[in-house]
Amino acid sequence: MSTKTVPLDAAAVAAAAATIKPHIVRTPMEHSEALSELAGCEVHLKLENLQHMGASFKIRGALNRVLALPLAERSKGVVTASAGNHGQGVAFAARLVGAPACVVLPTSVPLAKLTAIQRAGAEVLIHGTDYDSSHARALELAAERGATYVHAFDDPAVIAGQGTVVLEMLEDEPRLDAVVVPVGGGGLIAGTVLALSDRARRPTVIGAQSKGGAAFAESFAASTVVERPAATIADGIAVRRPSERTLEIARSGVAEMRTVSDEQIAAAIVLLLERHKLLAEGAGAAALAALLDDRGTLRGKRVGVIVSGGNIDPNLLGKVLQTGLAQAGRYLAFRMWLDDKPGVLAELTRILANEHINILHVGIHRVGPYTSLGRVGLDVIVDTRDRAHALAVLALIRSHGFAAEELDTGPGDRRP
Repeated sequence: MSTKTVPLDAAAVAAAAATIKPHIVRTPMEHSEALSELAGCEVHLKLENLQHMGASFKIRGALNRVLALPLAERSKGVVTASAGNHGQGVAFAARLVGAPACVVLPTSVPLAKLTAIQRAGAEVLIHGTDYDSSHARALELAAERGATYVHAFDDPAVIAGQGTVVLEMLEDEPRLDAVVVPVGGGGLIAGTVLALSDRARRPTVIGAQSKGGAAFAESFAASTVVERPAATIADGIAVRRPSERTLEIARSGVAEMRTVSDEQIAAAIVLLLERHKLLAEGAGAAALAALLDDRGTLRGKRVGVIVSGGNIDPNLLGKVLQTGLAQAGRYLAFRMWLDDKPGVLAELTRILANEHINILHVGIHRVGPYTSLGRVGLDVIVDTRDRAHALAVLALIRSHGFAAEELDTGPGDRRP
């Protein structure tokens, strides 16, 4: 069945759900009391990070597309380009039907995603610095081999398959007032709009995208496809441009697009780990970050949040956790200048110890730009409970005569 014959409507999403049901994990919806309290609304997490291979919702669209291939086309194989998760989905689907698969990945692909694709038996080709570069090479490769190209988002069968996520969400919680959806090229949010299109009562659909890769959000605002560079920790949704198809569908049913910083995404990853013991990648936490950035429009509502994937590179995870903790105010970094004489540093540590404040790091500078005659520079990092506590600790130090200056923690810094 050619994807040209696949209609773009709610019936196509329902048919996709029946097609892929035997082959996917029916991922759970989890009500989060902790996140509900933080967000001021009733939060329900759709845990697509628990999908097969950690491939997220992407496996749904890939399966729906590959299972529709005639036998003659399967034997010629499939080719795709991916930032990682879609490639895993295509590799899984191709192995299921016995078709050879080749996945073209950018050099920035996380190692966890690359090895998962290889374990699924697919050929891997590294080409280009981002998804769009890989996509161009994959199209050439498909033409050279006579193979079927499986687009990550600009394909009716893929869109319909990805839309099955929201059908499961409404089966588990039919009273949802809103759904927050991570957005890259737009396949998932387009599928969500289609899945809801025949319902009398429809949840509000809100898209979430990283500010470092906001081509879809800008295209949505401009009502035309806009191309922008993409540089973000949310590699799974780092796409330079959406498709006209996904943008058109989204504009017919999406209420708003929200963009969030990488620091906000990192903070959401930390929250999911800490409150729910759930590991999410950057793209997987983007929707939660957008919800937590709400300005009161969803207060008191029942909101479904798609946690779309959990394949984060361990090397990146450490940096993300540090950034997320800083964004959440979980530590305070400050600098001060002290008289170079015995007992001064001990006085500072006594003040902190009396308040049960744990010191994580102390750096003393006796040479260089930090210092002058008779004085030393001191950099300190301490544990704090939240942003309010960090400000209280800073005020405490200053009240004892120490001229402490908070250090910049990056773009997410929220100093007054």
